Amino acid sequence: MKVTDLTIDELKKFIREAVDEKFKEILFDPDNGLELRDEVEQRLKVSLASKERISLEEVKEREIGGQA
Repeated sequence: MKVTDLTIDELKKFIREAVDEKFKEILFDPDNGLELRDEVEQRLKVSLASKERISLEEVKEREIGGQA
């Protein structure tokens, strides 16, 4: 079937489905439904409870320093 054979409504439906599919690809979370290991969950809880924060610049410096 060619696009020229489609009605306006069929073409709109085709485009809508293609866009929906693309959004699902882009927004898909590969970790969805997975469970955190207990030790990872504990580390996250400790981190979130901590008042210590570092700036983005410090993160960048640490990353660059770790690669050298």
